[in-house]
Amino acid sequence: MGETAAEKAATAKRDRVFLVVVDDSAERDVALRYACLRARNGGGRVALLRVLEPVGMIEWAGVGVLMAEERREEAEKLLSGLGAQVQEITGGLPILLIREGEPRDELLALLEEDPRISILVLASAASGSGPGPLISALTGRYAGRVRVPMTIVPGGLDDKELDRVT
Repeated sequence: MGETAAEKAATAKRDRVFLVVVDDSAERDVALRYACLRARNGGGRVALLRVLEPVGMIEWAGVGVLMAEERREEAEKLLSGLGAQVQEITGGLPILLIREGEPRDELLALLEEDPRISILVLASAASGSGPGPLISALTGRYAGRVRVPMTIVPGGLDDKELDRVT
């Protein structure tokens, strides 16, 4: 027996994945909370992407390997802590992703490779200093490569305002 339209819609909501890019900006927390509230209130999961920029040229290869391992461990710790926040808000486990390369390129590659991702959630700078390089690239020159809807959350929203809009 086939699924009804309502059952298909419910399954699609559960299967939605909200992707948040985990950078070091203050706005990251706003994007993360927004994604969590949307996943909790409307169904879905949260995915966290941390992109490690490659270690530059280092004279001794062993030092470069150690630096890369340390950066990976730091990224894993950061994602683990943020993952606990996601689980607390949504009640579900997040998808944790670590990639190495240029953030814009790795994000675009991930969007092309992973069909689970349904929505990209980014936050604009709270200070009014502009949208930031990633948002500028994804809404400008690289807009044609973004295959999912993108939600840009104002970076200055507080928890009460986020609750209201989700």
